[in-house]
Order: sequence, then structure tokens, then C-alpha cells
Amino acid sequence: MDAPRPLVDRSLPMLAEGYAWLPNRMRESANQVVRTRVMGRPTLAVRGPEAVRFFYDEQHVRRHGAMPGPVLSTLFGHGAVHTYDGDAHRARKELFLPLLHVDRIAGVVEHVTAAWDDAVSAWPGRSRVVLQDEAAVVLTRGVCRWAGIPLGDDEAEPLARDLIAMVDGFATLGPRHWRARRARQRQEARLSRLVEKVRSGAVPAPADSVLDRVSRHRHPGGELLEPRTAAVELLNVIRPTAAISWFVAFAAHALHRWPANRERLCGGDPTYAAAFTHEVRRFYPFAPFLGGRAVTDLSWRGESVPAGGMVLLDVYGQNHDEKLWGDPYAFRPQRFLECPVQRDELIPQGGGDPGAGHRCPGEGMTIGLLEALTTRLARLEYEVPEQDLTISLRRIPARPRSGFVIGDVRSPEA
Repeated sequence: MDAPRPLVDRSLPMLAEGYAWLPNRMRESANQVVRTRVMGRPTLAVRGPEAVRFFYDEQHVRRHGAMPGPVLSTLFGHGAVHTYDGDAHRARKELFLPLLHVDRIAGVVEHVTAAWDDAVSAWPGRSRVVLQDEAAVVLTRGVCRWAGIPLGDDEAEPLARDLIAMVDGFATLGPRHWRARRARQRQEARLSRLVEKVRSGAVPAPADSVLDRVSRHRHPGGELLEPRTAAVELLNVIRPTAAISWFVAFAAHALHRWPANRERLCGGDPTYAAAFTHEVRRFYPFAPFLGGRAVTDLSWRGESVPAGGMVLLDVYGQNHDEKLWGDPYAFRPQRFLECPVQRDELIPQGGGDPGAGHRCPGEGMTIGLLEALTTRLARLEYEVPEQDLTISLRRIPARPRSGFVIGDVRSPEA
């Protein structure tokens, strides 16, 4: 039997090709699995609903030790819930499970839409509105009010800039990355002080708010979370919410390119708003892939990876897999009216069970907020001036290059 060929490290092509890197490799595979090497480690990349279940089985793949330090120092934070597995992960995730509840989602939607309506009332007097930037501030104001985090009127924009910087710089080198690190350090220090003040009684936290829950949460051994760790988990609520500004900009991009969707959204049909939201999350690039470490020697569809090697789930590729979607590069919300969403097929924010596994517990919040904001956006009258609306798949995270600029805004009728 021939020995396996040595694997060539593909880290540089991964950085250069961005979202296309794994889909390009998958096209060379007959069975939707790729064996390669990334960051010096043997790596197995997988795709498809069965692969999602394989990836999220903790007997196969775990997150602990899988995330590179630069990602923890920018996007998630050291000691975050994402870095745990098993009982420790489930215990920490108790902080976030209320985000799954319908009443909690309704609450954050109410706060964010109120912040949106306040912001939009001032846009008619402005010659230029960068929608992604404005949406980030709106989302930051709304989620902080909902979470019980005190935020002065002049603090929302600086906080939003820092939250967006953490997302924008996690997968790159150079200025964006260092801006993300500084933003995280600044906000972890600020929220650590807030947690200490809540615990001392100097700052009241609304009962059962996110701030209250995080400040009172304890390790399985009974000790309170360290203030810095508590700050990390507060950021893991408000940072992903601010990041929905990417999807708001993508929704505006879709309404501009395919304006027929606007009329149906304006009609207030919640079923169509849900379908449009799912298609925005499927069609536009957000997470390129997710990674974990092999618990033991693993094999998937004839390809293997040793214990300690990397396993990657091809998120962007799966959301654009013609075997699942038929015409994956057509923007067609109707597909979600014709067929209900399947949990392990549509995975823009991961797969698996959000209650027991690593799937984002805030996914329901993302969907609820997008449904509300895209409906409001569709009803808003504005012009789209000449600008660069290209979305480079080499940039992670991708975004409309201009941030989607609108002008001549006319407030919707009451």
C-alpha cells in the first residue's frame, strides 16, 4: 500500500483566495472532502448536512485549542464560551440560552427598532448616510439598552466602532488586525470595570438582564467569573449584534440589485420577510468556514486526519452548494417559501443544536432583527448615489466596498 503523499501547507493560498479557497478545493474533490495542511497542521475540510453533524459531534471534533491566538485576541476573546467543550461549554452557555427565547428576541427587536426609528428621523437632513456604519450604531444602542449596559449618548458611536473593528480585523494582518486588538483591549477593560461596579453595588443592573446574569454567573466550581472573563462574555452578546450591520448592508445591496423584493417586503408579509432574511444570510459572504480539532484519528469519506489535526466546515461553500440549492448564485428568496429551512443545510452561523452544541445561540436574534430592519429599509425612500458596491471575496469579512451609501432620504409615512 502506497504511503500517503506529504501535505503542502495551504495557509498562504487560504489568505490570498478568501472565501473561494475551500470551494475551489472542493471542486477538485468528488466526495466533498479535502485533505490538506493549514498553519502547519494536517487538516480535513468537509461539507454537507451529514458533515455538519460529523463536525458538531464532540466525540469527533472539539473547539478547545483550535482557535488561533489572533482570533481570540480580536473576535472572541480569551476564555470565551467558544473555547470550551463538553460540560464546561454547556455550563457557560447557560448565560446565552435565554437569547433563544421568543420573548427575549422580541425585546431586543423592540429596542433596536426604536433606535433605528430615532436615527432615521435625522437622516433626511444629511447629504450622505453610510448605511453599514449607521446600522452598527443603531444595533449597538439597542442591544446595550436591552442588555442593561449603561451607554451615554456620546458613547454609542465609539463603542460601535470598536465592536465593528473586532469583527473586521480577526482574519487579516496589518492595520485592521491591530485596530481590532486595541478595540478589544479597550472594551474588555471598560466592561471589566462595569462588572466590578455591579458586584460592589455602585452600578445597578436590571434584574435578569444580560449584565446582571453575566455579573452573577459562576464557574462550575462556584467561583464568580473573573471580571475580564465576564467582560469577554458581555462582548460576545453585543459584538455579534453590532455585526448584523453587515447583513443590513447586504440587504440594502440586494434591494438595490433586485428591487422587485422591495414591494413584497413593504406589504408586511412576515413569511416573505423571513424568506428574504434567510436568502440574504445564505447568498452573501459572512463566515468562510469554521474550525475545530480532531479528538482522535478521524476518517471522513475516505480521507483521514490524525488526532490533534484540524477539521474545517466549509460554511460559504455549503451555502452555495448546487446540490443543496440548485441555483446557488441566484438571489431567490422564494426558495425558502417552497421548502422549509433545514437546520444542517443553511449554516451561515454554524450548524448543529444551539442548545447543546456550538451553533450560535444568537441566530434567532439575528433573524428577528433582520426581518424587522429589512422591512423598515424597504419602506424607506432614498437615492443610491454612484459608488463602489463591489464585494470582494478575497476580503474577510466581505462587505460592500462603500458600506452602501444612501442619500436624499425621505422618512416613511407613519
